Amino acid sequence: MLDKPIVNTFAHVKPGDTPWRPDGLRSFFEYRDLGIADATGGRVIAQLVRAVEAPEKGTGWHQHQADFHIVLMLKGWAKFMYEDKEHLVSAGDCVHQRPGITHFLFDYSPDMEYLEVVGPADFGTKDVAGPCDVPAPAPWAKKVGA
Repeated sequence: MLDKPIVNTFAHVKPGDTPWRPDGLRSFFEYRDLGIADATGGRVIAQLVRAVEAPEKGTGWHQHQADFHIVLMLKGWAKFMYEDKEHLVSAGDCVHQRPGITHFLFDYSPDMEYLEVVGPADFGTKDVAGPCDVPAPAPWAKKVGA
């Protein structure tokens, strides 16, 4: 076993310190890094995630290869299938996604924003077969004049 030093540095990231980026796991979301992956030497990532496009197909059934994963909904709402059960996750709700849980984020509000904390920071994601059908997302209302 390698004796690798554990990184634990102080981090203080303000809203303007890190940009919203479109190059995360999902093309219909934007991601903002909160500096925790660097501060922990990759043991944990904390990022904000927000909706930028209406749900059409959702995430598909998948699992994450992670030891720890929570989602804290900050704004709006999202509908997930966790295994064969539908869950409405609203602002203020916190979800612990146990390692390997099969899930599908299939609908969300235009203002959806959540904090995601995952360990390790470079967690993997694999597509899997789902245990059941998934409801269709509700279309977003068109803006007046758009």
